Amino acid sequence: MNYLIREMQKHEYTLLNDFLYEAIFQRDENHLAPRTIINDPALQVYIKDFGTMKDDYCLCAEVEKKVVGAVWVRNIAGFGRVDDDTPEFATSLYQDFRGNGIGTELMKQMLRVLQRKGYKKASLAVQKDNYAFRMYQKIGFKIIGENTEEFLMEYRF
Repeated sequence: MNYLIREMQKHEYTLLNDFLYEAIFQRDENHLAPRTIINDPALQVYIKDFGTMKDDYCLCAEVEKKVVGAVWVRNIAGFGRVDDDTPEFATSLYQDFRGNGIGTELMKQMLRVLQRKGYKKASLAVQKDNYAFRMYQKIGFKIIGENTEEFLMEYRF
């Protein structure tokens, strides 16, 4: 599949609403959470006023001129927070575009952006049974903590 990874433009930040919903790991595809779940304050920290904080960076994947995925980071009090200096990852692809290496490439390119900007590490949280967990490990994220549902993972540059 041919795709382009590029910086997401400010006028496209509204797409993060869709990508935040797509980023939510849902075990039962027959009983999906309602889209209004993204209005939960614990989830809104990932997208509210995106682009206004110094650690806000977003890349997107485009197929045939349509944005089909995104990876974004910000330094927030999210599920994957490790400290005040470490940006937290969120990544998402529309269902039809998963399994083509796009998510892996989005992650790798964002890691390159963060490294160029001088960050020492990045973090994320992932449900233990989420298929993306193995991708994060292959990219180089390491488990640094866990609770009953999730792993807290960190990438060190």
